[in-house]
Amino acid sequence: MADLKSRDYIKVYGKVEKLADYRVKWLARLVYSDAFEMAIAFVIVVNAICLAILTFPNIPEDAKQAALMIDLICLGIFTVELLMRIASFGSKPWMFFRSGWNVFDFLIIASTPIFASETTILRLLRLFRLIRIFRFLPDVRILSASIAKSMRPLLSMFALICLLLFLYGMVGTYLFGSQLPVAWGTIGASVMSLVILLTLENFPIYLEEAIAVNALAIPFLLSYVFIIVFTVLNLLIGIVLNAMDEAREEAKEQDKKPQGLDLIAKDLEQINEDGVITKEEIVALKKEVARLRKLLKEN
Repeated sequence: MADLKSRDYIKVYGKVEKLADYRVKWLARLVYSDAFEMAIAFVIVVNAICLAILTFPNIPEDAKQAALMIDLICLGIFTVELLMRIASFGSKPWMFFRSGWNVFDFLIIASTPIFASETTILRLLRLFRLIRIFRFLPDVRILSASIAKSMRPLLSMFALICLLLFLYGMVGTYLFGSQLPVAWGTIGASVMSLVILLTLENFPIYLEEAIAVNALAIPFLLSYVFIIVFTVLNLLIGIVLNAMDEAREEAKEQDKKPQGLDLIAKDLEQINEDGVITKEEIVALKKEVARLRKLLKEN
């Protein structure tokens, strides 16, 4: 693993990164230091407490004004933090926007003054600011990777569930629609009833009403519960858990590998950006390779 004590490396969201030559290194080390990020996380928590206070209807006017003032101060701190992180990219500030979290932070902070007159949107933006604390959590990368991995099978399962809901909805409409128009009178009403039954809420009531209309209600509703509620939904949970296990395994394998390989690859990308390789870049690359060889021998 790269030596974090070196002035050329920082840890960004759990990953070691090498500071490019165009970066303002002292500023980058400051804004990504543990102390600075803990301070920003503390400000986010304070901001959350103020937003919670503002939800109470009968709070004193002084307390309300104090909470609004603290919220404004927090916004100022977030703005300064954002500008410092952008400034840390030195001569190439646009490189700041290559990270999804950076783009999210910029949009939330920059949009706040724009929608200052829109009370509802402004409140939503205040809430979205709190989501930024996720980037300080150590396992957020694993959770993000597991969500990305589970998207394709989840979409397939979603299509299957929609098809089954439609089929069961049509059958329910034909069986009970004429006498139970509120719950089963149309395909829309039937699907809505089936969605409610996914939680098994009011299942005895639906079953009792349907049995009074048609004896086929027993196999109809029981098969729906066993096929969709128990089997399909458990498969959905299994897909998510399996994706999370795969993401954890990949993270473990990534941690076992020397991160210097990734850093060298990034160095090569930066060298190829302008299409010209200078002697200084070759010397720096040789030093990185030598450092990696030494690291491999130590391991």
